[in-house]
Amino acid sequence: MIAWLNRLVDLVEESLTEDLDVARLATTLGTSEYHLRRMFSSLAGMPLSEYVRRRRMTVAAADVVDGSDDLLTIAVRHGYGSAEAFGRAFQAVHGVGPGRARRDGGPFRSQPVLRFRLTVEGASPMDVRLVTRPAVRLVGHAARVPLVHEGVNPAIQQHVVAIPPQEHARLKALGDTEPGGLLAVSADLDPDRREGTELTYLHGVAVTDAVDVPADLDVIDVDAGPWAVFRAAGPYPDTLQTLWAATATEWFPSNPSRLRPGPEVVAVVERADDFSTATVELWLPVEAG
Repeated sequence: MIAWLNRLVDLVEESLTEDLDVARLATTLGTSEYHLRRMFSSLAGMPLSEYVRRRRMTVAAADVVDGSDDLLTIAVRHGYGSAEAFGRAFQAVHGVGPGRARRDGGPFRSQPVLRFRLTVEGASPMDVRLVTRPAVRLVGHAARVPLVHEGVNPAIQQHVVAIPPQEHARLKALGDTEPGGLLAVSADLDPDRREGTELTYLHGVAVTDAVDVPADLDVIDVDAGPWAVFRAAGPYPDTLQTLWAATATEWFPSNPSRLRPGPEVVAVVERADDFSTATVELWLPVEAG
């Protein structure tokens, strides 16, 4: 996988003035665009789209300072249809517009070319099992919330707190299959996992077709397929966020499985009364690499 990501970085450099065809590259590498984008964002700490923009604007800064071409010519050269669109992208990366940067000689925020390298990790074994599950329905109460990478997600917290205690009991009584217990489900995630993008969050349970789902509940249908189930215990939600990062940095680079589109499901197996600590299972949909 490290070789795949470095080939992707090389392709970015070759295509800075063109649209990046990630889907075609993924096909030639024998993987999926979904997995490639998710692993890039997890390991690089930024979405692929943001990295491309930073690299374009890093190279464009030299043209802006050079002063031999007008800003529209520079904009078109770097893949933008207008000087206005180029100016917005330039300002977002460098903090100043191209006109001022040309006049003052900066300041600029340079994005170096990324290079992924394999480091020795995994001193502590990961608790993971691979299971193949039939189609399932995830039912409960759903809301659209922004993606938050670290710490408590206020929108999710507000959504869950607003659910009456008796409703939790009703949901638990409906669940009749794995993943068991009350679930935190994240669906419709942005492939690049850009912070602030919206996702569908569902607080609920997993049920089979034998369950008559009440009409007031939201439903997410999940196809049959394989899952990687990771288990960890510790402070919540820090342990869960650390666990997700470890799957990207340690488990997926060392195993033939890759992510496939589908919801990410967190099952809370045990927890403290104040939810300060918990044992969780992270269910990720996978496929053969």
